[in-house]
Amino acid sequence: MSVINAVIGLGAPVFMPILFLVIGLVFGLGVGKAFKAGMLVGVGFVGVNLVIGFLLDSLSGATKLMVDRLGLNLTVLDVGWGTASTIGWGSPLVPVVVVVFLALNLLLLVLGITKTVDIDIFNYWIFLLVGAVAFSASGSFWVGVGACVAAFVLALVVGDLIAPFVQKQYNLKGVSFPHFTCLNFVPIGIAVNWAVERTPGLRRIDFNPESISKRFGVLGEPLVIGLVLGVLMGFGAGYGPGEAVILGVDVAASMFILPKMIDILIEGLTTVRDGAEIRLKKWFPNREFYFGMDTALLIGEPSVLATGVLLIPIALLLAFVLPGNKVLPFVDLPSLMFLMALVTPFCKRNMFRMLITGTLALILIMYAGSDIAPWFTGAAATSGITIPDGANEITNLVGGATTPIGWLIIRLAALF
Repeated sequence: MSVINAVIGLGAPVFMPILFLVIGLVFGLGVGKAFKAGMLVGVGFVGVNLVIGFLLDSLSGATKLMVDRLGLNLTVLDVGWGTASTIGWGSPLVPVVVVVFLALNLLLLVLGITKTVDIDIFNYWIFLLVGAVAFSASGSFWVGVGACVAAFVLALVVGDLIAPFVQKQYNLKGVSFPHFTCLNFVPIGIAVNWAVERTPGLRRIDFNPESISKRFGVLGEPLVIGLVLGVLMGFGAGYGPGEAVILGVDVAASMFILPKMIDILIEGLTTVRDGAEIRLKKWFPNREFYFGMDTALLIGEPSVLATGVLLIPIALLLAFVLPGNKVLPFVDLPSLMFLMALVTPFCKRNMFRMLITGTLALILIMYAGSDIAPWFTGAAATSGITIPDGANEITNLVGGATTPIGWLIIRLAALF
């Protein structure tokens, strides 16, 4: 665990190049080619992290002011995915769960139950968070471990099932996304798409980046959409015209630059994937394998970014009007775009359908967060997290514990 924690602690920009270098050498790419591929992945992650961090920082000030202006007085504070990941990695479950995950992934590959080699090790925190809250709810260490394993296996299996659709939509081969948080909302997206397709009038509404661009010309380009959304966010936060325009330019820049950074990462990924595919077909002629990756690879899609920004005011409105809600959306508001990353192919990149899906997802998240807040807060205390001043209890929006299946696993754990 000391070695694993030390390597993960270096961060994706260092950890991923090392990992892809090793994978490239295993599959016979040669030192030079494997090294270059690994460095491209690392450079890509640096670029993606810089742009996403810049975007989230730009939006965070506006979202804080929007919360303050609404005067919401709710008792469960959203502390964000960063704190939630610390809770997961700080859980007593970590030494057992990480070893179990690595062994279980290998076993499931050998048995043919999954095609995914999950190399997205940092995001193990999502499974660990579910287990940590289940541990808090049940008081049983092994129930917590079981909760982690249940979430992990579900993510691998469902990730395999939707991989062909995601690969086609994003033009990515040989990749899957066993991201437990995002996978939870795919069934909602499928149901919304089915319902809208069968509703006269609604099925004719098509807000995707191409149709908007075709109808409005340059005004429909992602650059302009980002500018408009950013300016509207600024005005909603009470910014003056100058500050609102700056925020608009920041959002527009992020929407334009992020796909370029992702292209660099994918170039390195593709090199390793192609080499691995050749070797794996020789070793296992009748098998197909995927690399399990982070959904950050998908955030550059304009429909995902635009929908995520639009969900911020919707989340605040829902917090105000939902009866029985206790959750105050806060730190995770700029990260809501991640909820839509895997929904996009099943809603046909139609932002109208994605907004409906995202709204339903937020309703479920807030009620789940309200319900499990005492156990979530207990898990934080176990991991050494200090509760912020003025908050009675805590939760987060973009994490596994407050998803529908995560909530169900925790609720079942509480029965033991």
